[in-house]
Amino acid sequence: MNAVIIEDENLIARELQHKIAEVAPDVRVSGVLPSLKTSYKWFMENAEPDLLFADIQLSDGVSFEIFERYDLKCPVIFTTAYDEYAIRAFKVNGADYLLKPIDKEDLKKAIDKCRAIVESKSQYPKDIQHLLQIVANPNLAHAKYKEKFIVKVKHQWVPVHTKDIACFYRENLNYLFTFGGEKHILDFTTLDEVEELLDPGIFYRANRQAIVHIDIIQSIKPQENQKLVLTLKPPLKMELDISREKAPTFKKWFDR
Repeated sequence: MNAVIIEDENLIARELQHKIAEVAPDVRVSGVLPSLKTSYKWFMENAEPDLLFADIQLSDGVSFEIFERYDLKCPVIFTTAYDEYAIRAFKVNGADYLLKPIDKEDLKKAIDKCRAIVESKSQYPKDIQHLLQIVANPNLAHAKYKEKFIVKVKHQWVPVHTKDIACFYRENLNYLFTFGGEKHILDFTTLDEVEELLDPGIFYRANRQAIVHIDIIQSIKPQENQKLVLTLKPPLKMELDISREKAPTFKKWFDR
């Protein structure tokens, strides 16, 4: 597949190219466009690519303006440090929405999704169609998220309601902690699988090891390196690191 990257930071563009080459060798990046002005000229003079990677906030505007000017049909993977544009992104051929710094596994999944779209000549995969239905009918949103998780207690399986879960944590195995301090092994291979089942307005992926409920956060301590340290309320009393890159999006999520 031919791909084009719209990104105004040269270092980030080069890093993205390197990751694309690692996870999808069949994707050839034929151009890196650092601004709206450059993008307008490129799309005027070149055929539409099979796949587009697009940052949203550029030095001279937002990349959505490109879609207002050109009727592009190719799937788009938006790459950004901001999460507030997600709904708008999916309305303009957005096939996935990756927050920086971009994880290689997430990137591979996004590219595989776009490859399926290109090969089947369809516009949106089913999960995005469902998301757009939720935009039109917010009542559908509640059906999207998992209401309880089944855990093993002694010799029986019992349900733990999602609203009672304070934290998901990976420590060799995946665990869930309740607000009461109970700890249960979770029958999921990765926290990525768990994250997809949770309401992002209530749960936040703090780092590779943890997903936290908004009500379990007791305090947030900024560090000199611009990272954040979350302290969870008793009985958990855990401390979790938020990376410098994720700190701005976490603050927007928490301060609402």
